[in-house]
Amino acid sequence: MITVPLSALEVAMVQTGTPAEDTLRDTTEFARRVEDLGYLRLWYAEHHHSPAIGAFPPVVLTAHAAALTASIRLGSGGVLAPNHAPIMLAEQFGTLAALHGGRIDLGIGRGPGTFDDATARALRRGAGPTTDDEYRDDVSSTLRLLVDEVGLDPLPEPWLLSSSTAGAALAAELGLPIAFAHHIRPDNTLAALAHYRERFSPSRWCASPRVLVCVETVCAGTDEEAARLVGPMDVIKAGLLKGQGGIPFPTPEEAAAHSFTAEETQLLAGFRAHQAQGSPETVAKQLTNLVDLTGADELMLVTPVYALADRLRSYELVKQHVMMPTPTA
Repeated sequence: MITVPLSALEVAMVQTGTPAEDTLRDTTEFARRVEDLGYLRLWYAEHHHSPAIGAFPPVVLTAHAAALTASIRLGSGGVLAPNHAPIMLAEQFGTLAALHGGRIDLGIGRGPGTFDDATARALRRGAGPTTDDEYRDDVSSTLRLLVDEVGLDPLPEPWLLSSSTAGAALAAELGLPIAFAHHIRPDNTLAALAHYRERFSPSRWCASPRVLVCVETVCAGTDEEAARLVGPMDVIKAGLLKGQGGIPFPTPEEAAAHSFTAEETQLLAGFRAHQAQGSPETVAKQLTNLVDLTGADELMLVTPVYALADRLRSYELVKQHVMMPTPTA
């Protein structure tokens, strides 16, 4: 059993052949169910101009879910600082935290949230990629404005999202808890977390290093069924390897008929070896090993499978077989 808290990441995959409105309805049901299951927090990721992922602003999804739930923490995982004015992030998430009893998180990331250059430039009002110094200034300004300008209480809990040592260094410098994207760059995880812990500077936000690790997790009745559910995301990843960032999210049947090259098969197998995919017994072992390896204080599970029912079943199985029961009073 996992003794650290478990949380969920919502990436709002849009099913092939269905309207985006159905995905929005699914996000609502998902928020209610993961709260019922006892997950600690639910975060929403920012994406743009993708046929596979809905372009639903994290602040809007957070506000909607907060109005429909009572206890689960909610927020961005992440909202992408270069796409937004710091004062807007501070005002939006500061307001949400004040309205919803301090159960709002402000997870901040750096990327554009799109593979389309024109969309990235539009989001940034014609500006090019942000520099390290500009990103640091954006994050620092957002934190300062939360305290000095917004003036609401309680404040949202800030986190810095990272997939590299550079991001880990900034989290350490600013004294922020870190959410590491192991589900994106597992090859960077250990070095980045070691760097973060070695260089951490305490702040008003965090007294000591605090690590959340996000891991792709697909749990089903058997290893074979989990592999079937993983198939659509494998197709998406194979497309990314070819520089194809805008392909639809296929059905499991379409994925089963997809032909992968030998190189793609090898790279995908290498990636899966670092994630948690399989039966409850397999997933429990993989998640336990990941906690032991990284020293994570919390795991966040992302489950990019085609159907909401299969996604919810994965979280239910983890709850039943992997998550340590919450002590009762």
